Amino acid sequence: MKAARWHKAKDIRVESVDEPIISRGKVKIEVKWAGICGSDLHEYAAGPIFVPVEEPHYVSKEVAPIVMGHEFSGVVTEIASDVTKVKVGDPVVVEPILACGECPACRKGKYNVCEHLGFHGLSGGGGGFSEFTMVDEHMVHKMPEGLTFEQGALVEPAAVALHAVRQSKLKAGDKAAVFGAGPIGLLIIEALRAAGASEIYAIEISPERAEKAKELGAKAVINPMEEDAVQRLLEYTNGGVDVAYEVTGVPAVLQQCIDSTTFEGETVIVSIWETDASILPNNIVLTERSVKGIIAYRDIFPAVMELMNQGYFQADQLVTKKIALDDIVSEGFEALMKEKNQIKILVKPSN
Repeated sequence: MKAARWHKAKDIRVESVDEPIISRGKVKIEVKWAGICGSDLHEYAAGPIFVPVEEPHYVSKEVAPIVMGHEFSGVVTEIASDVTKVKVGDPVVVEPILACGECPACRKGKYNVCEHLGFHGLSGGGGGFSEFTMVDEHMVHKMPEGLTFEQGALVEPAAVALHAVRQSKLKAGDKAAVFGAGPIGLLIIEALRAAGASEIYAIEISPERAEKAKELGAKAVINPMEEDAVQRLLEYTNGGVDVAYEVTGVPAVLQQCIDSTTFEGETVIVSIWETDASILPNNIVLTERSVKGIIAYRDIFPAVMELMNQGYFQADQLVTKKIALDDIVSEGFEALMKEKNQIKILVKPSN
């Protein structure tokens, strides 16, 4: 079968690989649609980050080259004899976290902060940029009626957004700012609407993404290349937002997020970083602000799909391009690097 494999930064190849053979506790899936994630783009541009290159990953036991793709939906084509959660023919999405199940975090049920955290499609295991993939039974969630496979491919990134909002201190009626209106930032805007935020502001330089942020619920969008984003937010909110979400991974933006919050405000770091970022600790200490990080999600996929059936996180508002697997580098990764009007690109692995 065909699959897109990461060999090194700027070297992803569509190659022929062996189709997975079912084994105990596993579910085999024919992939229908797979999204290109910001994490995938980081691996393409400056990896390895999550891709194991020197030693096999603790959970997957694999080392590069690995099949990429962790945002995907598909149909169950085969199950092991001991699998009971799904059956052949079920439409499913995959929660792609690889966790050891043994470390202190895993034992407390917080598997997304596992000591050996990895992702199916980033850390090995055979990802969604392939015609077929195979995962452990517990990673599979049956899609409810009413969701398309395109919609299913957005469950994973929407879960990141919903987890970010749920882990923050935001309460209904609070004010929020989202720094970066890429796919995750836009999904956070929708999650903030679902959570009852009274005012949502976006900070974004792309005109197309700024317009989309307004469509999805941002009260105003600030272009930091044209005006002081922090000062404008303080004016809009009469003193700062309750929670700011950092979704750019740009070092200078982190301090802006902190400074845009009110006293006792919170900054939530959602980005995966390629470089260090410096901050002014006194801007936190003297106002009793807080800064926290979130990674991925846990125990949230069913809630995401229910919100989708209520009209949130809609694919027709976020998907800007659909491509074939053979074109994943030129029309996918390179397009996302060069074209800031792109939001979410979906890949169809099979004909």
